[in-house]
Amino acid sequence: MDYRGARRARRALDHAHRRAARRAQAEGQHGPPGNQRVRARDVLPPAVTLGSTWDPALIEEVGAALGRECRANDVAVLLGPGLNIKRHPAGGRNFEYFSEDPFVSGKLAAAMVRGIQSQGVGACLKHYAANNQEFYRMSVDTIVDDRTLHELYLTGFEIAVKESAPWTVMCSYNKINGEHADVSRGLLTETLRDEWGFDGLVMSDWFAVSDRALGLCAGLDLEMPGSKGTWDAEVSDAHAKGLLTTAELDLAATRVIDLALRSQNDTATSQVDPEAHHRLARRAAAAGTVLLTNNGILPLERTGSIAVVGAFAKTPRYQGAGSSLVNPTQLDTFLDALRAAVGDAAEVHYAPGYDPTTGATEDALLDEARRVASRADVVIVLAGLPSSFESEGFDREHLRLPDGHTAVVNAALDANPRTVVALLNGSPVELPWADRPAAILEAYLGGQAGGSALADVILGDVAPGGRLAESFPMAASDLPSDRDFARHPKQVEYREGLYVGYRFHDSAGMPARFPFGHGLSYTAFHHSTPTVRKSGDGYSVTLTVTNAGPREGSDVVQVYVRDPQSAAYRPHQELKGFAKVHLTPGASEKVTIKLDQRAFAVWDVRSQEWRTEPGDFEIRVGSSSTDIRSTRTVSITEGTAVSPSHGPAAFVATDNEFRTMLGGEIPTPERSVPFHRDSTAADLRETAAGRAAAAMLSKEAGKQFDTTHADATTIAMFEAATREAPLRMIAMASGGKLTLASLDRLIRLLNVGSFKSWRARG
Repeated sequence: MDYRGARRARRALDHAHRRAARRAQAEGQHGPPGNQRVRARDVLPPAVTLGSTWDPALIEEVGAALGRECRANDVAVLLGPGLNIKRHPAGGRNFEYFSEDPFVSGKLAAAMVRGIQSQGVGACLKHYAANNQEFYRMSVDTIVDDRTLHELYLTGFEIAVKESAPWTVMCSYNKINGEHADVSRGLLTETLRDEWGFDGLVMSDWFAVSDRALGLCAGLDLEMPGSKGTWDAEVSDAHAKGLLTTAELDLAATRVIDLALRSQNDTATSQVDPEAHHRLARRAAAAGTVLLTNNGILPLERTGSIAVVGAFAKTPRYQGAGSSLVNPTQLDTFLDALRAAVGDAAEVHYAPGYDPTTGATEDALLDEARRVASRADVVIVLAGLPSSFESEGFDREHLRLPDGHTAVVNAALDANPRTVVALLNGSPVELPWADRPAAILEAYLGGQAGGSALADVILGDVAPGGRLAESFPMAASDLPSDRDFARHPKQVEYREGLYVGYRFHDSAGMPARFPFGHGLSYTAFHHSTPTVRKSGDGYSVTLTVTNAGPREGSDVVQVYVRDPQSAAYRPHQELKGFAKVHLTPGASEKVTIKLDQRAFAVWDVRSQEWRTEPGDFEIRVGSSSTDIRSTRTVSITEGTAVSPSHGPAAFVATDNEFRTMLGGEIPTPERSVPFHRDSTAADLRETAAGRAAAAMLSKEAGKQFDTTHADATTIAMFEAATREAPLRMIAMASGGKLTLASLDRLIRLLNVGSFKSWRARG
């Protein structure tokens, strides 16, 4: 994998770490220098962890807790949840999103919205739409065919809008097929409002407006703050010329007023119980912990000698990085929680193994880890990704663990085969050593109570409740999306079409290291033979789940639909229903999962509607995409012919295949010159005059963001934003010092010199 943007971000991050360390030393700070001025809040597990719970009821509880926090702090709208599809595991912001699957994403996002809004606080679905990488996220053009756009990247938003009625939706920075999201009437009005029935407010992301007048025409109601009237003159001019009508202005203003009035309907303040929220955070973290492998060593006995290796045990990675950082009301560490739980019944020894901030190790740390591991009855290694490896603002350079973490894992395994590895990370990692540990737990990012939750699971006080909502590939290079991810600053081509995540693995016969939906338990579940009956315009699938083992636990029944023959290409199978059950030993529960007509439909590009093709469909019931336990066939006789649709025969479309999918020519990425408002500071560096202008503009933009107390990862995020931001965004962030008219004059001057320079090059 060769992500140029990630390499630049890594260099910037290393530089930021050095600066942050010098500042911390100079100011006498203890601990990370970021966020010292931010009030403490309850840090509940992020979307990646909640996604692996597959538990809408629990997520609704979490949403309600977030709503109470907002009310207590006089916040009217919470800017979440995010539900973008995890097109590639290296996406720097994947920890903020639920799944690689739109059905799971939509259902869980809807639950979150219902919980938040139950407290009289608005929720905000984001980032709409097709925003699946951080590399040049503020300007990159997503080239995606219409069918893939509807079936993968819009469906989750559609489910959440229809099932939870969010107060607001936030549009994304990027372009989709040449058009900025904020000026797309097709997305913001025709699809979101006219087709899905959304009746709330559409807002921009920060400085994400590409043309305020066009945005108002398209359905963008609110520009988020900070631009200090940058667009006012152009909006006024567009109105004077009749390009923007009074009715369109009134409609946007009315929606803003409606939101303000809605937020004032219930003026009662909310009382937050921090201890209750902490208990909820602990329960949610355990419910999202996935037991990937286990030779029987877990749950762990409270006897003998236990070695804990890994600095995350004392300095945990428990939340995402970037604009979502929160200071916790309290923070449980795994080492403290384990020692408290075992008491005097077992000895617990500790070795840090690596630096918790950088992930680096050295010989002395490795020697200590080997020594501690070799003397213990069992070893627990905590490894994963420091925030410097995954953050808003830049994508991951690779899917490996830090070299220091890998070295510590191998050192512990060499010293003691009775080693359990617990992973703390926000997205999948490559695990070439996965067959060596006695057990592997994916704990993801557990929030402020994650340390106690992990101890609960390891000791068996709580069963691991998680199932993967994303596939763990053997290697990133296996994935068709890897061919075009975070490579070109102007354009990203979704040549894999529908073959994302398990849709690829199952269709291509390319095994994932751990498949979508996978998760083990400390008990055993039996599924009865399912019955499938016609129900309304769809079907209902009914079966009985029995806990046949000795412990309490939870199971997730997953229903996939397969169309063996179709005029339109389709993945091998697609998830269309699921249910989570919690059972005591010996208990049974009847589960009914409904499949509506959309469960069998495809987006027909020619007719621009969802169509179900008559024929036989397989309904496949199991516990993961590869653990299918029962299959039933239904025959649909009432339907509509589907227009032929061809996808990538080898899972990455050739030029001819991609032209067919797009229904036209493949756009050519625009050149850096001539410059325009969407040019970036990086583009300007193509010419001598541009480099001088870029330095000046970047310096001015940097003054608008106070990073005095920011940690190194946050500094790197801001530096990436400054480098990759379109020039119009720099003007918006200038505090009024650089108007759009002045920017246009500067661009004209730069282009005169640029053309001369480029002609001279021949």
